[in-house]
Amino acid sequence: MLTINIICVGKLKESYLRGAVEEYSKRMKPLCKLNIIELGEERVGDNPSDAEIQHTITAESDRIMQKIGKGDYVIAMCVEGKNISSEELSSRLESISMTHSTVDLIIGGSWGLSDSLKARADFKLSMGKMTFPHQLCRVMLLEQLYRAFQISKGTKYHK
Repeated sequence: MLTINIICVGKLKESYLRGAVEEYSKRMKPLCKLNIIELGEERVGDNPSDAEIQHTITAESDRIMQKIGKGDYVIAMCVEGKNISSEELSSRLESISMTHSTVDLIIGGSWGLSDSLKARADFKLSMGKMTFPHQLCRVMLLEQLYRAFQISKGTKYHK
């Protein structure tokens, strides 16, 4: 069974987001081993300098890198990543599962991911050109993962 680690920066504060994550996590139990690994956010002021932003990106990305296993397949969620369909995600996960036992999906903090972390990624994935709060991205990603597994199983969830 494929292990999916969603490694993300920050805790979900809103109850409606936590509820959605709980629901999709429950739905995923028979499909994969799902781990959601929340890492602390760096604190910055309201108008951070470029140096403070870079420090934040680096510190958060370094903590993420510590959670990535040596043989894991890493997918970085980032704006410059590739846009793919739900069917393509399903196919990609099927293909990955033939060579890897663990997939790490990375969701950075508000300022994004470091260049070195993106370079470590085996694939860069984007949710589109629109900007979404990184906490909402966690719910959207879980739904798409659930959909991808349902596509692979041939169920009617994906219409």
